[in-house]
Amino acid sequence: MSKHPNKKAVDVVEKILDACYQYNPDALFVLSLMHQYEERGSLSKKQLQGLHQKASKIPDMPQHWLSTLQAIILKMPERHKIAKETTVPSAIHSVNPYEEFLPIIASILQKYPQHKGALLLQTKCNLKQLLTNEEKSQLKQWQKLLQ
Repeated sequence: MSKHPNKKAVDVVEKILDACYQYNPDALFVLSLMHQYEERGSLSKKQLQGLHQKASKIPDMPQHWLSTLQAIILKMPERHKIAKETTVPSAIHSVNPYEEFLPIIASILQKYPQHKGALLLQTKCNLKQLLTNEEKSQLKQWQKLLQ
């Protein structure tokens, strides 16, 4: 509970949303934020930052509201999306298991530089991506055709 149960908490976000709506009633962004704020009771950090940008462009917006909104934004935690790391043993990264296929691919590309299949397999080998059994057999077949 709050320190002063008889006093109602001042909702600066709602006041700023109302002021933005009064300034431009046709702004879809503000309408969307108002609807979401009414439904959920809160906005995300990115949404509050967008609201702050819109509100700072309004000439008669009280500066203390903007400062309070900025403080609310700064208090919110920073969330980062972290890319999942692949769990590949480090030995695979240091040694390319398909080094045996690179000379075959090079000989194919030397004779036929625009060979799309060989170019694809060369790229996969350079990126240390796994070749399927079908691709390996295809390479061996092309090698036989060259000889």
